[in-house]
Amino acid sequence: MSAPQRARSGGPPVAAATAPGNAPAADAGSFLLGDNGRPWWRSAAIYQVYVRSFADDNGDGVGDLAGVRAKLPYLRDLGVDAVCFNPWYPSPMADGGYDVADYRDIDPMFGTLADAEQLIEEAGALGIRVIIDVVPNHCSDRHRWFREALAAGPGSRERDRFWFRPGRGANGELPPNDWSSIFGGAAWTRTQHPDGTPGEWYLHLFAPEQPDLNWDNEDVRREHEDVLRFWFDRGVAGVRIDSAALLFKDGALPDFDPEDVPSPHPFTDRDELHEVYRSWRALADGYPGARILIGEIWLPDVERFARYLRRDEMHTAFNFEFLACPWEADRLRACIDSTLAAHAPVGAPATWVLSNHDVTRHVTRYGRQDTKFAFASKTRDIPPVDLELGTRRARAAALLTLSLPGAVYIYQGEELGLPEVEDLPDEMLQDPMFFRSGGTDPGRDGCRVPIPWGGDERPFGFSPDGASAQPWLPQPAAWNDYSAAAQESDPSSMLELYRAALRQRRAEPALGDGSLRWLDSPQEVLAFARGERFVCVVNVSQRAVDLPAHESVLIASGALAGGLLAPDTAIWLRVG
Repeated sequence: MSAPQRARSGGPPVAAATAPGNAPAADAGSFLLGDNGRPWWRSAAIYQVYVRSFADDNGDGVGDLAGVRAKLPYLRDLGVDAVCFNPWYPSPMADGGYDVADYRDIDPMFGTLADAEQLIEEAGALGIRVIIDVVPNHCSDRHRWFREALAAGPGSRERDRFWFRPGRGANGELPPNDWSSIFGGAAWTRTQHPDGTPGEWYLHLFAPEQPDLNWDNEDVRREHEDVLRFWFDRGVAGVRIDSAALLFKDGALPDFDPEDVPSPHPFTDRDELHEVYRSWRALADGYPGARILIGEIWLPDVERFARYLRRDEMHTAFNFEFLACPWEADRLRACIDSTLAAHAPVGAPATWVLSNHDVTRHVTRYGRQDTKFAFASKTRDIPPVDLELGTRRARAAALLTLSLPGAVYIYQGEELGLPEVEDLPDEMLQDPMFFRSGGTDPGRDGCRVPIPWGGDERPFGFSPDGASAQPWLPQPAAWNDYSAAAQESDPSSMLELYRAALRQRRAEPALGDGSLRWLDSPQEVLAFARGERFVCVVNVSQRAVDLPAHESVLIASGALAGGLLAPDTAIWLRVG
């Protein structure tokens, strides 16, 4: 099918007649608390912005904060409650900004600190809260602390902020232990003395340009608390905590077999973490309104996961189990049940995520025979994809996630139905996962391609007309029909489906935080009620199914087939 058909597959959504956007609150405290004193974050729709790829205002081919500011009315009209930014700090960009060199400034490619402060203010005036990203596990090798550590030498106070160790072997030529980097290869890099002779090794669970910090060091703890204050003082509503379960390491640095991991793990989910996050929560609670902590926590043990969400720790955490779940009714229902069950004992709201800046976009995943996501399964051997099917399922998944109890995250371009770009030239790739794997892992650049905003030719409005620089990653030539302008006011488009669903979600008292009640339904069909009068039905089967008794259709992800719900289609109903 053509790109326009892929982007708009399905019938028109039925939209509720409510206006998008929140009205700005009278003061920062009440605005950050939420409507009628209810915690906004328990029901929020949060939009993730990868600044580098969102909108380029100055024409250099890289997104910037001025570009984001220009698109704030778009985000207001979409109907989101908050915007979560990937790291925008000064960085050499060895890992897309997750190698932070200075937390108290903005990278010049994005703008200035004054630009960030103005963005926070302008977003707030439109009823949009700002969430920023912090990366406490590591910093950049260009960070002042690491440069000082290299200059100071072994045994120094400066080196104690990191994990410097002598090597093993007769001449220290072997790494201190057998740990592997999450990006592939060894987790240790050897330093050199000023005279060029080899020195100590330092630990990096990610790229060599991202040295791990030593969280047993008081300087590290005080510094991060001060960074939180710096940004809370500027009005941010919360922080996303990257790699939140990795901060502490077993000081003995033991070898271990990845196939037979000891408990506790040498560097993941160690009990010492909770003391840090309790101190961060106390700091956040000292500010007016609700300043929230959001954890990026990949843990298979749901009970261990829930400990981070106790009332004196984080407010919410990303739901990676749901993100990775295949498009199968029994697996989806089991995931929803287990998620709600894990959050219930600690009273935390669940979150629902379909895509982000690290994973294959779900339009593409859902168009494959294997619809789940796993980092281990990513290879250069790209499996076939049916984008028409993937788009139909993505539309249904949007209504599913937006009707589940708790908060929801929308990754930029998801509302446009963007697929993964899987044919980027090798010479354009920048993700360290590609390079550290020797090219066997395609990396994450395919979900970070700049957004198309309008026009018939590249860069599709990402950069201003007449810009000489090309976008930092090339857009597919057929993306004109995926652009926001092409989908504007088209009731059959993905963009209008999201707008309609987010309007209805805000207007519907039963949606957002709360509980659900499963209803009897045919096999491979998910049906549940929220409150007394709202029902969501998702047909994951290969046949059309009857709808339950209802008064009216609120929104459908696709056209009904003779009054039946078509395969891979979802619907919101008003019941009596």
